[in-house]
Formats: sequence, structure tokens, C-alpha cells
Amino acid sequence: MSAKTFGFGIIGTGMIADFHARAIADLPNAKLVAGCDINRERVDAFAAKHACRAYTDFQQMLADRDVDVVTISTPSGLHIEPAVAAAEHGKHVVCEKPLEVTLERIDRMIAAHAKAGTVLAGVFQSRFSPVNQLIKQTVDAGRFGRLTFGSAYCPWWRTQEYYGKGGWKGTRAMDGGGALMNQSIHAIDLLQWVMGPVKSICGLTAKLAHPQIEVEDTAGAVLEFANGALGLIQGATSMWPGQSKRLEICGDAGTAISVEDSLSFWSFANETPADEAIRRTHMTAASSGGAADPAAISHVGHTRCFASALEAIQTGKPPAVDGAAARKAVEIILAVYESARTGKRIDLK
Repeated sequence: MSAKTFGFGIIGTGMIADFHARAIADLPNAKLVAGCDINRERVDAFAAKHACRAYTDFQQMLADRDVDVVTISTPSGLHIEPAVAAAEHGKHVVCEKPLEVTLERIDRMIAAHAKAGTVLAGVFQSRFSPVNQLIKQTVDAGRFGRLTFGSAYCPWWRTQEYYGKGGWKGTRAMDGGGALMNQSIHAIDLLQWVMGPVKSICGLTAKLAHPQIEVEDTAGAVLEFANGALGLIQGATSMWPGQSKRLEICGDAGTAISVEDSLSFWSFANETPADEAIRRTHMTAASSGGAADPAAISHVGHTRCFASALEAIQTGKPPAVDGAAARKAVEIILAVYESARTGKRIDLK
């Protein structure tokens, strides 16, 4: 591989941008060279903290010849413009979840980068944890037998103050949805990544603990997967005090349950000596993740995600979470919303 050091620029210097900056700093072949935000005071403070250049116009930052890769951490409904512009400038993009708030916008982003020959990667850092990687590999190896049931639970809590900050959270235009689109999307992505494509969905949503917001703070859905297995999604920001997200994968020959980045259950009909070693290694106390505090996460997952994008740039192979992969969770969530709106079962293509 090339020894090139890739220059990074971050568009949107709110809370999550600090995690991006830390992730970039951990990579031996990456350097943060610029940050961009329409808020001059905020971007200046970010630039001073991370020793990089400050821009208030992303077009000017994209013209910076030292910027090779752009990470986007603006409000969700403002991803498309910088993502497409980056492709037009020949810059690679790593975009926070969700890629955008409609499938049409996501498809435009994917098309722009396909035309430019640049990488578009989504940020689903939970995929990169050793426990979730282990579950995925074990499913693919067939040890669960026939998959029968898969569930994703995100029983989180957010205060009304959280929704009031920034003026965009909990809005249809900028957040694209509520507890599912903003918070539970990581668990939903894990579920479909491990269990396979979703065939149909029946969903319900409600606004129960945060009457001032436009979107749901409580949701549930029943899924049918293409392989015949069934499943559940529970997503909320209404469940005080908030608990860790949970993934349950079940088959007729095994069951695994992860809580954040730890195993809480691992059992198979045909046990091997490795299973006991796995339990000893990975059955540790689970972190709270972002159950009640969105800043209570590690940047390590972002580091692994960004490393995957750089590897894709260097090798020409797709990143672990390319645009098409990152699109899937949004498609599922929008189908839940459509089912809740119409009262009908929604079939996915």
C-alpha cells in the first residue's frame, strides 16, 4: 500500500466532530487539516483545539488541495449538498449516519461518487466492534443453523433539553425522524447486516415523553427477513433512565446476545472449545453507550470506520460500509414510518 498521508477535512464541528478528530489523530496515515462550520465562533474554537485550518464555506474547504477526504457531521438533512460537492471536487467522503433523510437524496449521493470514482462511506461504527464482528462471522459460518429470530433494542432516554439544542433535533426536515432515525439506526443496521435483507415490516410509532418534537420518541416494529426469519425492533428516547442497546440473534442451533460491545449470552447446540474462550474474553461488563448521554461513547469505532475508508481509497475495493450498505438501515426505518402512517404491512424491494 501507499505510504501517503491523507488530509482530512471535517464539515460540521458540533459534538460528534471531536470524535472524528480523535479518530483521525489515531490513524498513522491521516492528518486533520481543516474544519468547516457556518458558525465562525464554533469552527475557530474547533480549529484552535485541533490545530487545523478553519473555514465557514465548505466549497472553499473543498478547494483546499491538502484535503483528500471529507467527513460530514452536519445535521442529517444537510448531508447531501457537501457530499455531492465533495465528489465534484474529487474528494472522498465518510458521512455520519444516516447518509441522508430520504432514499432519493442518498441515491444522488451514491451516484455522484460513482461518477467521480471517489469513495463514499457511511459511519456505522458498531459494525467494527470485535463482538459484533464475531457474531457476523459466526452467522456466516452457519453455526446458528437456520436463523429464526433477530431483534434490535435501543431503550434510550433523551431530555427535552437535548431536543432543544441546535434547533434541528426532533424535526422532520433536519433529523429525518426521531428515535429510530437518529438513535436506533445503529442497532437496526447491525440487525440487517447480521440477519440479512428485510422482506416486510409492520410498525407503530408514538410521541409520548417529548410532546414538543415533530417526530417519534417511541417505536416498535415486527420484521420478516428474506430468509424467512422473524424479528423485532424497539427504539426509544422515552425510556428513562436509558439502557444499553441490545442485539439478539437466534437460530435452531445457537443464540448470541450482545449488549453494546460485550456478549451477554453465547450458546450453541454443538459447542466447541473456542466457545468457552469466547465467553471468558467477551462476557465483560457492558458500557452504557449513548443510552442517556450522546457524548458517552468511544471514538474507537470511528477510527476503525475511517481506517476502512482509507483502505478502500488505497486498494480500490469498497469500504466495509459503502453508500449502498449505509442506505439499508434508512430504507428499513422509512418503511417503519410508512407502516405506522398507513396501518399497512410494507414490503421492501
